[in-house]
Amino acid sequence: MKNDTLHYSRIIDTPLGYMVTVADDKGLYSLDFTKDTLSRSHSDHPLLLQLKKELSEYFEGTRKEFSIPLRAQGTPFQQEVWKTLLTIGYGETISYAQEAERFGNPKAVRAVASTNGKNPIGILIPCHRVIASGGGLGGYSGGIDKKQFLLALEQK
Repeated sequence: MKNDTLHYSRIIDTPLGYMVTVADDKGLYSLDFTKDTLSRSHSDHPLLLQLKKELSEYFEGTRKEFSIPLRAQGTPFQQEVWKTLLTIGYGETISYAQEAERFGNPKAVRAVASTNGKNPIGILIPCHRVIASGGGLGGYSGGIDKKQFLLALEQK
């Protein structure tokens, strides 16, 4: 995030708990789970209100794709891994090995998995759709219970 850009923050209440989001006029920088609802501003920026609406529709099962512009900040490698995550369709799961193949480097499984854990825009960049090769859930920075919930939601 550039220091000369005005940023907006909002807490969004979801079925999985509170999520804090940060955006500017051009797009979303972060969406992450939080327990801290007091120290954040509650901006009514149109992009954040649209995100709140789209997340609500997602959790109701009526939205499968998001229209919010994304501005995730990371290294070029991280950016490419996160772009790969965006190719995983709603209700689809792939293994970390399959993700590394889609990414174009089948030997980079560990680096790809580690980068998933640094995903700054949960749900919209769907790292929850990546599971272990044996069918286990693998990890999720929001917690395995949240990953299970999201996968079950998308399987309905």
